Amino acid sequence: MGAETHDDAAVYKLSDTEALVVTVDYFPPVAPKAYDYGAIAATNALSDIYAMGGKPLMALNIALFPTGWPLSVLSDILQGGQSKVAEAGAVLLGGHTITNNVPVYGLAVVGIINSSKIVTNNNAKAGDVLILTKPLGTGINLAAFKAGLINEAELAEAIINMQQLNAKAGEIMLTHRANAATDITGFGLLGHALKMALASEVTLQIEAANVPVLDNAYRLAEMGALNTALFNNQAYAAQFCHFNVSDFNLKAILYDAQSSGGLLISLPAEQANSCLMALRQAGCCKAALIGQVVTKKYKSIIIN
Repeated sequence: MGAETHDDAAVYKLSDTEALVVTVDYFPPVAPKAYDYGAIAATNALSDIYAMGGKPLMALNIALFPTGWPLSVLSDILQGGQSKVAEAGAVLLGGHTITNNVPVYGLAVVGIINSSKIVTNNNAKAGDVLILTKPLGTGINLAAFKAGLINEAELAEAIINMQQLNAKAGEIMLTHRANAATDITGFGLLGHALKMALASEVTLQIEAANVPVLDNAYRLAEMGALNTALFNNQAYAAQFCHFNVSDFNLKAILYDAQSSGGLLISLPAEQANSCLMALRQAGCCKAALIGQVVTKKYKSIIIN
């Protein structure tokens, strides 16, 4: 399922009560330390399972690695990935490695899901509210680090954020009757929100001032720490968006590609307060209510 809606993972129904949920994701290095890179890539792949309300069962490594590089680097990448698979309560069953001129790493993941509680991105309903579980700005931080604008210590908040599993957020959205969800990764908040809006045939109204961001993200955007992916996201989504705000740096953050972001959850308004409280108690400290779902208007996303 999900071919038309670009859902986060594929679902294969086993019975009236159980289904498999399957995904694959990988990318080149996004962190200065190999172990952190492996952990972030694994966290990102596992998020597709959580975004649909599933629980990871097993995973396979997908690795591309340059000939002549120290195998200790590959070992660190794989150990970082293994650490997150274990934290998720899943089993890493092996995988496959080939040579490539740059490292690439990720996972193929199989999870289990209740057939009657599958959360897709095409069921956001007018009257719902929107909750974002992690702050934005990781792509801007990575661009700033590559440009020498920040050091490794200043990148630490982004690294920690990208390694935080969406496991608790996935559980909490189920208990609070989420109608739709997606994880925020390479297409940025507005790109992934757009997919939800189009698939659900609604408009998402986002309150820009309520969107959580990493502490240094706005300052770095102001310094010009913007990458190609951000502008690609803008080119993709801008025609569907209407901005009632003119702050260039804030717009950049909303388009910023997240290597391993949080969940965007659409759920009934009466569930909002208890959901936010549960998320924050579970460690999603910057989770925030960022907007609402309304009947379809002249644009798919309106940013106030």
